[in-house]
Amino acid sequence: MHLPPDWQNTFDSYNAAVTRRQFFRRTGTGLGVAALASLLGDRALAASASSAATLQTAMTEPWKIAPKAKRAIYISLIGAPSQLDLFDYKPALEGRFKEDLKDWLAGQGERLTGMTAGQAAFPLAPTRFKFAQHGPSGMWISELLPNIAKMADDLCFIRSMKTDAINHEPANQLVYTGSMQNGKASIGSWLSYGLGTLNKDLPAFVVLHARHSSPFSNVQAISSRLWGSAYLPGKHAGVAFRPQGDPVLFLNDAPGVPRELRRQMLDGLGELNRRSYEQIGDPEIQTRTQQYEMAFRMQTSVPELADLSGESAATYELYGEEARTRGTFASSALMARRLVERGVRFVQIFHRGWDQHGTLPRDLASQCKDVDRACYGLVQDLKQRGMLDDTLVIWGGEFGRTVYCQGTLTETNYGRDHHPRCFTIWMAGGGVKGGVVHGETDEMSYNIVKDPVHVRDLHATILQLMGIDHERLSFKFQGLDQRLTGVLPAQVIKPILA
Repeated sequence: MHLPPDWQNTFDSYNAAVTRRQFFRRTGTGLGVAALASLLGDRALAASASSAATLQTAMTEPWKIAPKAKRAIYISLIGAPSQLDLFDYKPALEGRFKEDLKDWLAGQGERLTGMTAGQAAFPLAPTRFKFAQHGPSGMWISELLPNIAKMADDLCFIRSMKTDAINHEPANQLVYTGSMQNGKASIGSWLSYGLGTLNKDLPAFVVLHARHSSPFSNVQAISSRLWGSAYLPGKHAGVAFRPQGDPVLFLNDAPGVPRELRRQMLDGLGELNRRSYEQIGDPEIQTRTQQYEMAFRMQTSVPELADLSGESAATYELYGEEARTRGTFASSALMARRLVERGVRFVQIFHRGWDQHGTLPRDLASQCKDVDRACYGLVQDLKQRGMLDDTLVIWGGEFGRTVYCQGTLTETNYGRDHHPRCFTIWMAGGGVKGGVVHGETDEMSYNIVKDPVHVRDLHATILQLMGIDHERLSFKFQGLDQRLTGVLPAQVIKPILA
């Protein structure tokens, strides 16, 4: 490679050049403070040191409010579990088996998917699973979730969730990034950006992928968009821990490269990046340096985190013996507890295979067996450790399932299509009331008749519980103030707040 004789001068000149964007980035804070001081006049001079610090915080982080929760675990069931077979009990449907709903659907203005739009009939499919009431609250829960039923009074059920999307990819993007469009930051990234980290040796946002045990399930593909940071600085993206082998690649030093030498290399690289940042002002340079340092610290913190040998027999009794096997949902739930225990702000567990268009009784039962005991174990483990009060747990999918059958309906078998008009999620801990049900659907679990909750409302509530005003947490991108809840109305679900 041949460089021109004056290549060094050219490089220095490029670095020294100040673009319009860099000028305002460098001077914006100073100009803003000067303008504010001119407006406040003598009041600014009279403010105490503590008031000045409070003012500075209010100016730099105006979205922060008093939190109920310090951390959150989101159990994301990809494919959309059936509310009719798990939580939304409709006993009156039992006597209407195989009733054709075609004419009734026409009056609902229903948007059908391509998978059922061509059906000659839409036979009503009551659930074949038994329901019972549990706890002093009398919560109706399916026999498929006997362990979750045992903690009914710890849970807050929202039976009136609704969404705008009828297909998986846009629905998942809406639930986990606040928009059906690509290129939006995920909820975990927003929490990392707005609140920062509680442990400098671990990421603020960690993603766990739990394998499903049923070989028959229709498994939806998902992408890193669901845990990406988009326009937010890259350090706020979710870090996906692998279910097999080392949780993170390259935890071990390369052969012949001792830890001390790597430390020297990073120090030298950090100095070069510092000089480049001073000259160019690109924030991605700082992000890169921070990620290098995080990776170095994780070489010590992650092996300790992943070592489950110190967990007690009582812990495995809670989560189940599957918790000893890496990659299972039970193991992921236990790892989630260990992560939040060590200061990780947001943990997301993805469990796929909940898209039962056919053979629902077999596949849904298998999926529930995967998660039931470990979900109970996770909530009770947090409770026993005194962590549930400030740890928010969320459980749910991206939309609901139809009351009519997709395909052939028999006494023992049926499937259900996508249904965006209503579905059920539950939450626990972190400032949420236990043993309550919010919202109600009609006798068909088809339309919401009381207290509708849009996905945006759920996001606003999660942010509120974590100590963030959803209307004030924003990030300037492409000339717009981007927000998780977007520009459409979003309301905090106040009746469920403890």
